[in-house]
Amino acid sequence: MRRRLLAVLMVLMGAAALLLCVPLADAYARGRTEHLLLQRRSEAVRFADLADRMRTPADRAELAAEIGRYAQLYGAGVVVVDSAGAMVARAGTGPAAQAATNAATDADSARGGSSDGADARRRALTGRSTDRLPTLRPWGPRTVVLAEPVGRDERVSGAVLLAVPTEAARRDVTVRWSLITAGAFGAFAAAALVAAGIARWLMRPVLDLDRAVERLTAGSLQARAVSDTGPPELRHLRQHFNTMAEAMADSIGRQRDFVADASHQLRNPLATLVLQLENVEPHIAPGPGLAEHSRALDEAERLEELLDGLLALARVESATAELGEEDVSRAVRERVAAWTPVFHAAGVELLITELTEGLSARALPDAAGRILDALLDNAVKFVPRGGRVEVRATRAADASTVGAVVVRVTDDGPGVPEEQLPLLLRRFARSPEHQNVPGSGLGLAIADEIARISGGRLDVGGHEPHGLAVELRLPAPGPVPAPAPAPG
Repeated sequence: MRRRLLAVLMVLMGAAALLLCVPLADAYARGRTEHLLLQRRSEAVRFADLADRMRTPADRAELAAEIGRYAQLYGAGVVVVDSAGAMVARAGTGPAAQAATNAATDADSARGGSSDGADARRRALTGRSTDRLPTLRPWGPRTVVLAEPVGRDERVSGAVLLAVPTEAARRDVTVRWSLITAGAFGAFAAAALVAAGIARWLMRPVLDLDRAVERLTAGSLQARAVSDTGPPELRHLRQHFNTMAEAMADSIGRQRDFVADASHQLRNPLATLVLQLENVEPHIAPGPGLAEHSRALDEAERLEELLDGLLALARVESATAELGEEDVSRAVRERVAAWTPVFHAAGVELLITELTEGLSARALPDAAGRILDALLDNAVKFVPRGGRVEVRATRAADASTVGAVVVRVTDDGPGVPEEQLPLLLRRFARSPEHQNVPGSGLGLAIADEIARISGGRLDVGGHEPHGLAVELRLPAPGPVPAPAPAPG
């Protein structure tokens, strides 16, 4: 956003610089053109006055000498014509003299070229002086022609045509335009530095708020906006955000503390109740009472498992452990070895079908082991005797998660209908046909929370031709990734 704001400011400043500099440069070019016209017009008036007083050959010689010296001094071309347009006197050499001659003879118009000089001559023969020249710019024109009538009103007897080189004037325009351009670039650079400072000043609290919101969304309830710069409105926003974050963290903390405290406080009387039920069992005579006692004991033990799950979930959600590097390959080997006797007793085959050595990930301490325990515990409950559970641990193949670790647990059990798959990671979620299977419905939810806090994710899907496939992805070691936001 700071780049976009800076780009907008730069465009506006560039447009302002152009709107200021272009008219200034054009005004100087026009002023320099006017100055050249006034300078040369005074000379043309003097030559016209000499031509008007020309009566004798001596007067003609004086005029020729004057225009000759002028042409030699300034490199100009001077032509004097009578009222019929016939050339009376001529001085100068080079392009300027040729331009004056062409204007006197109307040669450019005859060749389809510029007729500015011829127009000036015709205006002068009607008694009007040249009052405007083409605006001089660094690229041209190289020569301008101005004309002055000889005589006044009805006594116009001819015209003086002055072809003036514009090299010096164009050099002045070039220098001044260069100075204006340099000044514009300097002002633009200074304004850009000021704009960059303003954009940084404006965006620093916004970026700080954005990072705080990202951390808060990821589950870091202690995240706060710390920047104390920027406009007063943004500083007030920071204060309100921190107040809101404090209230939210306090509310969530109280909820988690309540769950943990309630679960902990209920465990003692529940353990006592289970113990008492077990102690009463020998004194119950066989019959309906014994069956009811057995069901009550099962429900008490199930409630105890539920409380244990709630305590584990509260500990995971309120965990403050730092992410670190974990050897996933070793964790997979150790957990599969630990669970193999359990699966053997249940009549289910457990094996590692693929294991890449040297796999490591950045996660919570023993995250891969704890998640794998939950997945294998889930599999041993629902895969029938004679089934098969496979574990694979490899690196991610897709380019979007280069270096990530993928642990995949698949089974050939009955599986779950596709429409119920999204429910498996929710707390206390159980499919209708598995309501009587022991468990609290929190195992996969806890595993998903551990994966999320570790910056990874847990995906559940079907396995062909039947069964369930659960895939754990953990980020590669390196910079700490931002955990994904909690669902719902």
